[in-house]
Amino acid sequence: MAELTVAEKLRQLYELQQIDSQVDEIQILKGELPIEVSDLEDEIAGLQTRVHKLENNVKDIQAEISRHHANIEHANMLIERYNTQLDNVKNNREYEALTKELEMQRLEIQLSEKKIRQLRADLDAKEETLAAARERMEKRAKELEAKRIELQQIIEKTEKEEEKLRKKSDKARKGIEERLLKAYDRIRSSYRNGLAVARVSRNSCGGCFNKIPPQMQLEIAMRKKIMVCEHCGRILVDDFIMQDEAQPIFLGETARVVEDLDE
Repeated sequence: MAELTVAEKLRQLYELQQIDSQVDEIQILKGELPIEVSDLEDEIAGLQTRVHKLENNVKDIQAEISRHHANIEHANMLIERYNTQLDNVKNNREYEALTKELEMQRLEIQLSEKKIRQLRADLDAKEETLAAARERMEKRAKELEAKRIELQQIIEKTEKEEEKLRKKSDKARKGIEERLLKAYDRIRSSYRNGLAVARVSRNSCGGCFNKIPPQMQLEIAMRKKIMVCEHCGRILVDDFIMQDEAQPIFLGETARVVEDLDE
Protein backbone atom coordinates (compact mmCIF):
# COMPACT_ATOMS: atom_id res chain seq x y z
CA MET A 1 0.00 0.00 0.00
CA ALA A 2 1.39 3.37 -1.09
CA GLU A 3 2.42 5.87 1.56
CA LEU A 4 -0.15 8.63 1.96
CA THR A 5 0.88 12.15 1.11
CA VAL A 6 0.81 14.87 3.76
CA ALA A 7 -2.20 16.39 2.01
CA GLU A 8 -4.08 13.08 2.24
CA LYS A 9 -3.18 12.71 5.92
CA LEU A 10 -4.42 16.23 6.61
CA ARG A 11 -7.66 15.51 4.76
CA GLN A 12 -8.14 12.38 6.87
CA LEU A 13 -7.64 14.37 10.08
CA TYR A 14 -9.91 17.15 8.90
CA GLU A 15 -12.66 14.68 7.95
CA LEU A 16 -12.37 13.03 11.36
CA GLN A 17 -12.56 16.43 13.02
CA GLN A 18 -15.72 17.26 11.07
CA ILE A 19 -17.38 14.04 12.26
CA ASP A 20 -16.25 14.42 15.86
CA SER A 21 -17.42 18.04 15.89
CA GLN A 22 -20.92 16.85 14.96
CA VAL A 23 -20.81 14.41 17.88
CA ASP A 24 -19.67 17.28 20.09
CA GLU A 25 -22.67 19.33 18.96
CA ILE A 26 -24.98 16.57 20.16
CA GLN A 27 -23.18 16.55 23.50
CA ILE A 28 -23.61 20.34 23.69
CA LEU A 29 -27.34 19.83 23.03
CA LYS A 30 -27.42 17.58 26.09
CA GLY A 31 -25.55 20.33 27.89
CA GLU A 32 -24.79 19.74 31.55
CA LEU A 33 -27.79 17.43 31.97
CA PRO A 34 -25.79 14.16 32.32
CA ILE A 35 -23.58 15.77 34.98
CA GLU A 36 -26.61 17.34 36.72
CA VAL A 37 -28.42 13.99 36.75
CA SER A 38 -25.35 12.27 38.20
CA ASP A 39 -24.87 15.00 40.83
CA LEU A 40 -28.53 14.80 41.86
CA GLU A 41 -28.33 11.01 42.13
CA ASP A 42 -25.28 11.34 44.39
CA GLU A 43 -26.98 14.03 46.51
CA ILE A 44 -30.15 11.95 46.90
CA ALA A 45 -28.10 8.90 47.89
CA GLY A 46 -26.38 11.03 50.53
CA LEU A 47 -29.72 12.39 51.76
CA GLN A 48 -31.15 8.87 51.97
CA THR A 49 -28.23 7.84 54.16
CA ARG A 50 -28.73 10.96 56.32
CA VAL A 51 -32.48 10.38 56.63
CA HIS A 52 -31.91 6.73 57.60
CA LYS A 53 -29.38 7.78 60.25
CA LEU A 54 -31.70 10.47 61.64
CA GLU A 55 -34.62 8.02 61.75
CA ASN A 56 -32.48 5.64 63.79
CA ASN A 57 -31.44 8.51 66.08
CA VAL A 58 -35.11 9.42 66.63
CA LYS A 59 -35.96 5.80 67.42
CA ASP A 60 -33.04 5.57 69.86
CA ILE A 61 -34.10 8.76 71.66
CA GLN A 62 -37.73 7.59 71.83
CA ALA A 63 -36.58 4.25 73.25
CA GLU A 64 -34.44 6.09 75.83
CA ILE A 65 -37.39 8.27 76.84
CA SER A 66 -39.55 5.15 77.22
CA ARG A 67 -36.86 3.57 79.39
CA HIS A 68 -36.85 6.59 81.72
CA HIS A 69 -40.66 6.55 81.92
CA ALA A 70 -40.43 2.88 82.90
CA ASN A 71 -37.84 3.83 85.55
CA ILE A 72 -40.24 6.44 86.96
CA GLU A 73 -43.11 3.94 87.08
CA HIS A 74 -40.90 1.39 88.80
CA ALA A 75 -39.65 4.01 91.30
CA ASN A 76 -43.23 5.08 92.10
CA MET A 77 -44.18 1.45 92.65
CA LEU A 78 -41.27 1.04 95.08
CA ILE A 79 -42.16 4.28 96.86
CA GLU A 80 -45.70 3.03 97.36
CA ARG A 81 -44.38 -0.28 98.71
CA TYR A 82 -41.87 1.41 101.06
CA ASN A 83 -44.53 3.77 102.36
CA THR A 84 -46.70 0.76 103.20
CA GLN A 85 -43.78 -0.89 104.96
CA LEU A 86 -43.15 2.25 107.01
CA ASP A 87 -46.46 1.67 108.78
CA ASN A 88 -45.15 -1.64 110.04
CA VAL A 89 -41.57 -0.83 111.09
CA LYS A 90 -40.43 -2.41 114.32
CA ASN A 91 -37.33 -0.33 115.06
CA ASN A 92 -35.37 2.78 114.07
CA ARG A 93 -32.96 0.75 111.94
CA GLU A 94 -35.74 -0.45 109.65
CA TYR A 95 -37.24 3.05 109.56
CA GLU A 96 -33.91 4.64 108.51
CA ALA A 97 -33.32 1.98 105.86
CA LEU A 98 -36.78 2.51 104.33
CA THR A 99 -36.38 6.28 104.48
CA LYS A 100 -33.10 6.05 102.56
CA GLU A 101 -34.73 3.81 99.95
CA LEU A 102 -37.57 6.30 99.55
CA GLU A 103 -35.09 9.15 99.12
CA MET A 104 -33.14 7.18 96.53
CA GLN A 105 -36.27 6.40 94.51
CA ARG A 106 -37.35 10.05 94.57
CA LEU A 107 -33.89 11.00 93.32
CA GLU A 108 -34.23 8.37 90.59
CA ILE A 109 -37.50 9.96 89.53
CA GLN A 110 -35.95 13.45 89.47
CA LEU A 111 -32.99 12.20 87.46
CA SER A 112 -35.22 10.40 84.93
CA GLU A 113 -37.48 13.45 84.60
CA LYS A 114 -34.43 15.63 83.92
CA LYS A 115 -33.17 13.14 81.34
CA ILE A 116 -36.58 13.05 79.70
CA ARG A 117 -36.61 16.84 79.35
CA GLN A 118 -33.15 16.77 77.77
CA LEU A 119 -34.07 13.88 75.48
CA ARG A 120 -37.28 15.60 74.37
CA ALA A 121 -35.28 18.69 73.41
CA ASP A 122 -32.88 16.47 71.43
CA LEU A 123 -35.83 14.65 69.90
CA ASP A 124 -37.46 17.91 68.74
CA ALA A 125 -34.18 19.03 67.14
CA LYS A 126 -33.65 15.65 65.43
CA GLU A 127 -37.23 15.51 64.16
CA GLU A 128 -36.91 19.04 62.78
CA THR A 129 -33.65 18.13 61.01
CA LEU A 130 -35.23 14.90 59.76
CA ALA A 131 -38.24 16.76 58.34
CA ALA A 132 -35.93 19.22 56.55
CA ALA A 133 -33.82 16.36 55.12
CA ARG A 134 -36.93 14.54 53.90
CA GLU A 135 -38.28 17.70 52.31
CA ARG A 136 -34.95 18.36 50.57
CA MET A 137 -34.78 14.76 49.39
CA GLU A 138 -38.31 14.92 47.93
CA LYS A 139 -37.49 18.21 46.19
CA ARG A 140 -34.28 16.79 44.72
CA ALA A 141 -36.13 13.63 43.63
CA LYS A 142 -38.63 15.75 41.66
CA GLU A 143 -35.76 17.72 40.07
CA LEU A 144 -34.01 14.48 39.19
CA GLU A 145 -37.12 13.03 37.57
CA ALA A 146 -37.62 16.19 35.48
CA LYS A 147 -33.99 16.22 34.32
CA ARG A 148 -34.05 12.50 33.55
CA ILE A 149 -37.11 13.00 31.36
CA GLU A 150 -35.50 15.98 29.62
CA LEU A 151 -32.26 14.05 29.03
CA GLN A 152 -34.15 10.97 27.80
CA GLN A 153 -36.07 13.08 25.29
CA ILE A 154 -32.82 14.49 23.91
CA ILE A 155 -31.25 11.03 23.80
CA GLU A 156 -34.26 9.64 21.90
CA LYS A 157 -33.98 12.44 19.34
CA THR A 158 -30.22 12.17 18.85
CA GLU A 159 -29.43 8.53 19.66
CA LYS A 160 -29.54 7.20 16.08
CA GLU A 161 -27.62 10.16 14.66
CA GLU A 162 -24.99 9.96 17.40
CA GLU A 163 -24.55 6.21 16.89
CA LYS A 164 -24.19 6.74 13.14
CA LEU A 165 -21.59 9.48 13.65
CA ARG A 166 -19.61 7.43 16.16
CA LYS A 167 -19.44 4.54 13.68
CA LYS A 168 -18.23 6.98 11.01
CA SER A 169 -15.65 8.30 13.46
CA ASP A 170 -14.42 4.79 14.26
CA LYS A 171 -14.17 4.01 10.56
CA ALA A 172 -12.30 7.26 9.83
CA ARG A 173 -9.85 6.61 12.67
CA LYS A 174 -8.82 3.24 11.20
CA GLY A 175 -7.23 4.92 8.20
CA ILE A 176 -5.10 7.36 10.22
CA GLU A 177 -1.62 6.45 11.38
CA GLU A 178 -1.30 5.92 15.11
CA ARG A 179 1.18 8.77 15.70
CA LEU A 180 -1.16 11.36 14.18
CA LEU A 181 -4.18 9.86 15.92
CA LYS A 182 -2.53 10.14 19.32
CA ALA A 183 -1.62 13.77 18.64
CA TYR A 184 -5.16 14.47 17.45
CA ASP A 185 -6.72 12.92 20.58
CA ARG A 186 -4.28 14.75 22.84
CA ILE A 187 -5.09 18.12 21.29
CA ARG A 188 -8.84 17.43 21.33
CA SER A 189 -8.77 16.59 25.02
CA SER A 190 -6.97 19.87 25.76
CA TYR A 191 -9.86 22.06 24.62
CA ARG A 192 -13.48 22.21 25.72
CA ASN A 193 -14.71 22.55 22.14
CA GLY A 194 -12.72 19.47 21.09
CA LEU A 195 -11.19 21.26 18.11
CA ALA A 196 -7.87 19.69 17.15
CA VAL A 197 -7.81 20.54 13.44
CA ALA A 198 -8.48 24.19 12.64
CA ARG A 199 -8.79 25.99 9.33
CA VAL A 200 -6.93 29.21 8.68
CA SER A 201 -9.62 31.84 8.25
CA ARG A 202 -9.00 35.55 7.64
CA ASN A 203 -5.30 34.98 8.20
CA SER A 204 -6.01 33.61 11.70
CA CYS A 205 -6.14 30.24 13.43
CA GLY A 206 -9.73 28.99 13.49
CA GLY A 207 -9.16 27.66 16.99
CA CYS A 208 -7.53 30.45 18.99
CA PHE A 209 -8.02 33.29 16.43
CA ASN A 210 -4.41 34.43 16.67
CA LYS A 211 -2.84 35.77 13.48
CA ILE A 212 -0.88 33.31 11.34
CA PRO A 213 2.29 34.77 9.69
CA PRO A 214 2.17 34.99 5.88
CA GLN A 215 5.10 32.62 5.39
CA MET A 216 3.44 30.03 7.62
CA GLN A 217 0.19 30.37 5.65
CA LEU A 218 2.12 29.55 2.50
CA GLU A 219 3.58 26.43 4.09
CA ILE A 220 0.13 25.36 5.29
CA ALA A 221 -1.31 25.82 1.82
CA MET A 222 1.55 23.86 0.23
CA ARG A 223 0.69 20.82 2.41
CA LYS A 224 4.24 19.49 2.40
CA LYS A 225 4.31 19.05 6.17
CA ILE A 226 1.88 19.15 9.06
CA MET A 227 1.81 22.60 10.60
CA VAL A 228 0.53 23.50 14.06
CA CYS A 229 -0.51 26.84 15.49
CA GLU A 230 2.36 28.33 17.48
CA HIS A 231 -0.16 29.74 19.96
CA CYS A 232 -2.59 26.88 20.69
CA GLY A 233 -0.90 23.82 19.14
CA ARG A 234 -3.85 22.91 16.90
CA ILE A 235 -3.17 21.28 13.53
CA LEU A 236 -3.74 23.87 10.81
CA VAL A 237 -5.24 23.36 7.36
CA ASP A 238 -6.10 25.73 4.53
CA ASP A 239 -9.57 26.57 3.18
CA PHE A 240 -9.14 24.22 0.22
CA ILE A 241 -8.06 21.16 2.21
CA MET A 242 -10.82 18.95 0.81
CA GLN A 243 -9.80 19.67 -2.78
CA ASP A 244 -7.24 17.52 -4.53
CA GLU A 245 -5.14 20.46 -5.63
CA ALA A 246 -3.88 23.46 -3.75
CA GLN A 247 -5.53 26.76 -4.68
CA PRO A 248 -4.13 30.28 -5.09
CA ILE A 249 -3.93 32.12 -1.76
CA PHE A 250 -3.73 35.86 -1.37
CA LEU A 251 -1.38 37.51 1.08
CA GLY A 252 -1.68 41.26 1.02
CA GLU A 253 -1.93 42.38 -2.59
CA THR A 254 0.19 39.60 -4.10
CA ALA A 255 -1.36 36.35 -5.27
CA ARG A 256 0.84 33.34 -4.81
CA VAL A 257 -0.02 30.05 -6.41
CA VAL A 258 0.80 27.05 -4.26
CA GLU A 259 1.91 24.09 -6.33
CA ASP A 260 0.37 20.70 -5.89
CA LEU A 261 2.42 18.28 -3.80
CA ASP A 262 2.73 15.80 -6.60
CA GLU A 263 4.43 18.29 -8.90
